[in-house]
Formats: sequence, structure tokens, C-alpha cells
Amino acid sequence: MTTYLAGIDFNAPSHEVARLLIGVTVLVDGVGGRIVETEAYDREDPASHTYNGPTERNAAMFGPPAHAYVYRSYGIHWCLNFVCREEGHGAGVLIRAIEPLHGLDKMAARRGLDDPRLLCSGPGRVCQALGVTREHNGKSLALPPFELLPRDAAAIALPVAAGPRIGISKAMDTPWRFGVARSPYLSKPFRQPDRQ
Repeated sequence: MTTYLAGIDFNAPSHEVARLLIGVTVLVDGVGGRIVETEAYDREDPASHTYNGPTERNAAMFGPPAHAYVYRSYGIHWCLNFVCREEGHGAGVLIRAIEPLHGLDKMAARRGLDDPRLLCSGPGRVCQALGVTREHNGKSLALPPFELLPRDAAAIALPVAAGPRIGISKAMDTPWRFGVARSPYLSKPFRQPDRQ
């Protein structure tokens, strides 16, 4: 089973994978772009869907690494996660935002707008723009319709910021949100360090 994709070992802890995914290109049926924002979750993390153990809804997150876990947020938006750690552990990385680079016309049609900054700036927007639904839940990231492309030299050089995750009510201070500092494609800017 493939757990090493785009230069990343998906058997690693989710917060390590979340950071390394910044700059990786994700495509779904050829549509997508460079990941610019992620959040990590782990079974021992009270903010994680897996904290209370396996259910029918979160089963994919307990499945093999390098697979998709797709869930509905607030009954409205689909959210895409990449499963990490060994099968049965229950960890993953939420894809919060991407810089749209491939299939912009399709993304714009799906989203009903043209501003590239708003196409994929949030987990629900990512799924709508890429056409991700529950049908993708549990699918391998190593096989179509998914494709992960490793970071190029420019992506490796991107400055990565870290901070608290967004929109959760538990473990709010855990700094497991990662992103390209000052990217215009983020769902929300990172707080700048206080100047001394």
C-alpha cells in the first residue's frame, strides 16, 4: 500500500504532514492547485472527529493513510481531509485553502464567481471548486481522480506560518494550522508576531 506520496510519508504524525503539504499541488480530475493552508487533527485531540472513536461517519479517517476523508460541515459544505498515521489510529489533515492553478474555468463555473482569491479560500470552497463530494470519501490519494504533485523549488522556499486552528471550540490554542504566510489565497490571514 502506498503511503509515500509527493515526497511525504503519510504514516507520519498529522501535524508534520500538515506542514509538509504546504506547497504540494492537489488535483481532482485535473482541477486544483497549490495547497496554501492546512490544519492537523489527531485522535488524542479533543477537536478531532476521531476523539470519541470510530463511527460510520468518520470511518475513513481510521482507514489507511494517504486516503481521503470527506465530511459535511454544518450540513452545507463538504470538507476534504488527508488521512495520516497507521490504519486504525484516526488522524488527518484538513485542506483549508489552495492557490488555484489548474482548471480555473471549471472552478469558476462551480463556484459561480471569477475572483481567483475566492475560488478555494476555505475548506468548503476547496471542495466546491474541485468537485469533491461524499463520493470521494475513502478513496486513495495515489489513484485517479486524485493526483498529488511534489513541491517544486519555489514552493519549498515559501515561508510557512503556524497558528491556532479556526472554527473549533476545543483545543483552540493548539498551533496546528499551517499556511503560506501572507498568501492572498488563505481562508483567514495568520496573526503577525507582536513586535518587541
